[in-house]
Amino acid sequence: MKRVFGVFGDPIGHSLSPAMHNAAFSALGMDCVYHAFRVRPEKLEKAILGAEAMGFGGLNLTVPLKEEALKLEFIKPDPLAERIGAVNTVVFGKTGEIRGYNTDGLGARQALREAAVEMGGSKVVVAGAGGAARAVAFQLAADGAEITIINRTEERAVELAKEISAAALPGKISGTGLSGLKELLQDADILINTTTLGMHPNTDATIATAKELHSDLTVFDIVYNPLETRLLKEAKAAGAKTVSGVLMLVYQGAEAFKLWTGVEPPVEIMKKTVLEALQT
Repeated sequence: MKRVFGVFGDPIGHSLSPAMHNAAFSALGMDCVYHAFRVRPEKLEKAILGAEAMGFGGLNLTVPLKEEALKLEFIKPDPLAERIGAVNTVVFGKTGEIRGYNTDGLGARQALREAAVEMGGSKVVVAGAGGAARAVAFQLAADGAEITIINRTEERAVELAKEISAAALPGKISGTGLSGLKELLQDADILINTTTLGMHPNTDATIATAKELHSDLTVFDIVYNPLETRLLKEAKAAGAKTVSGVLMLVYQGAEAFKLWTGVEPPVEIMKKTVLEALQT
């Protein structure tokens, strides 16, 4: 009988995780299948326990469930997920234990490394204050970056910055509202969008235009559908280096795959599958 894996989220129809993971399982000859399931936050507890009861091999969690998962007492988060305050990967143990992990930060770091972007000492602007922002900011602070979190609700950005600062990581971190974005970008080395702005079908949305960006900037948009978001188009127009959200999707997925199976996934096949899906 096939082992079943899945991703929970709301909305979830845009997810390319099923195509990516099913390609990996197929390439490795593993008798497994991965599906996407729409799950609202108030149903998350029942959904995870139901998946465990039905013998699922593991789960991914996406918007808006990552932070909600940490509120569930039966999930035992690893230290990193607990510090980040969000879970994106659930592993069902053989003894009935349900473990929570966060692979988003590791995925973002690997994506930037592949693009030859130096993080230590860089001035980074992170847009957003949700689960993905938490993971990315924690990871970059651990790598020694100087980070400013910006968010439409300034209080959320300030609070998140305080929480990460309390972890005593090498990088400096602060929070502010969106009104300061233009000025911050003039001095920044890296801009990372962790919001859903620009995600299909609202593809005209962007946190910044070419006028606010500059050619010495690296712009990383974790939105991967469409393949080239409005923000990345604006960045190219400004002569900035761009990093696609596809890379983060693939690398965070690869980390989750290893946690579930103990097997090294075929990353290049996963990447190729996602790119082909986005180009059709």
